[in-house]
Amino acid sequence: MNPARFDTLALHAGAAPDPASGARAVPIHLSTSFVFDDSAHAAALFNMERAGHVYSRISNPTNAVLEERIAALDCGVGALATASGQAALHLAIATLMGAGGHIVSSVALYGGSHNLLHYTLRRFGIDTTFVAPGDIDAWRAALRPNTRLLYGETLGNPGLDVLDIPTLSQLATAHGVPLLVDSTFTTPWLMQPVEHGAHFVLHSATKFLSGHGTVIGGLLVDGGTFDFEAERARANFPEITQPYAGFHGMVFSEESTVAPFLLRARREGLRDFGACMSPMNAWQILQGVETLPV
Repeated sequence: MNPARFDTLALHAGAAPDPASGARAVPIHLSTSFVFDDSAHAAALFNMERAGHVYSRISNPTNAVLEERIAALDCGVGALATASGQAALHLAIATLMGAGGHIVSSVALYGGSHNLLHYTLRRFGIDTTFVAPGDIDAWRAALRPNTRLLYGETLGNPGLDVLDIPTLSQLATAHGVPLLVDSTFTTPWLMQPVEHGAHFVLHSATKFLSGHGTVIGGLLVDGGTFDFEAERARANFPEITQPYAGFHGMVFSEESTVAPFLLRARREGLRDFGACMSPMNAWQILQGVETLPV
């Protein structure tokens, strides 16, 4: 069988007929919590020994369809739905680093993102160096031993400055840090940054993915290509590669060898920061995604 084309994925990826009713359209699961068969079932879900939903702040069946669909369209191994694009950016950074971390970022950014990096995160001990998106020498010169992320937008908002993703990916990989790309303006229909070397991708689904100006939402996509285990010896990402006391000593890079970044972002980030997407918003964004190729 031939692989599904983009148009088919935009309509069907992540979805299956509802087992209870047979409904073809994705249901809206407006439920805060979910039923356990017994205490053993509950314990298995909380300990991540079984797949399933516990509480909609962390995961929800409607949101899961959107996450799987965007991951498929963006050539990722998984995705995470958030309350907004801004929430997705904050969640990505908070998952990768704490106080003392450093980011090298394109200066050609959406104003809210620039403010988060330049002002807000500095209060929490995370510093950012801004460089022109096309000046690769400036990107290289800005790298520090404590740099933990390279960040930029495929097309800068609003000036449409173009980001050289393949070259920045090579630079990031050589330095042992991931490249996060905001693909809001391009969407998976015009560009799949993972295919050009980005390790992680974020979207403000509020804009072109939704397309109707009716909902706020964000998405964070993991390309599954950044090797956290290779960085364990240098202790660059202890948030991912070392035991986490807040989740029973779990080592996320051992628990998930495919997408440990997303696992921590969901299990810690959505749990503790609470910037989850409403299932109603997820459903409305799905309506926009269905017609993305049109």
